[in-house]
Amino acid sequence: MAAEIHPDVARLLDSFRYDHLPEHLQEVSKPFHDLAHQLAETLTGPEVTRALERLWDAKHWAVLAASNSEREVN
Repeated sequence: MAAEIHPDVARLLDSFRYDHLPEHLQEVSKPFHDLAHQLAETLTGPEVTRALERLWDAKHWAVLAASNSEREVN
């Protein structure tokens, strides 16, 4: 059964969008988006917010690493 998504969690989920990124960075970002939505839809409690914040940090660093790797190649 899907959990009701708290408004604060819904706002956090917006930060996992990836459609604005170039395609090669979308490939890095999409798994984080998918996991964020899975967590938000199945779990409840303040821990979900903390988990999403940490997941966003990980996504941010992964996308940055991919972006930097591309610059090093070019």
